[in-house]
Amino acid sequence: MVNAIFWLADELISLYIFAVIAAVVISILIAFGVINSRNQIVYQVADFLGRLTDPALNVIRRWLPNFGSIDISPVILILLLDALRLVLSDIHLHLALAGLDF
Repeated sequence: MVNAIFWLADELISLYIFAVIAAVVISILIAFGVINSRNQIVYQVADFLGRLTDPALNVIRRWLPNFGSIDISPVILILLLDALRLVLSDIHLHLALAGLDF
C-alpha cells in the first residue's frame, strides 16, 4: 500500500512537470505566432494548461525579482518539483529500510 502511494505521488509530480513544460512550449509557440490562439482546440489546450499551472507559477512569480521579459518561474517550479520527488523517494527508502513498507 505504501509503495502504491509513493508511486502515485511520483507519477502525479511527473505529469505536472510535463504539464508545465507543455504550457511553456504552447506559450512560446503562441507568442511567436507559430500557432493561432484563435483556433478553438489551441485555445482550449492553452487555457487548460494555464489553469493547471498558473496557480503554482503565480506563487513563484510573486517572490521573484523582475527580470524584464524573461520568466524563469517554470524552471524554478520544475526544480522544486524534482526536489520534492527526491524527498519523497528518500522518505520511501527510509520507510522500506525500517520495515514499514508493506
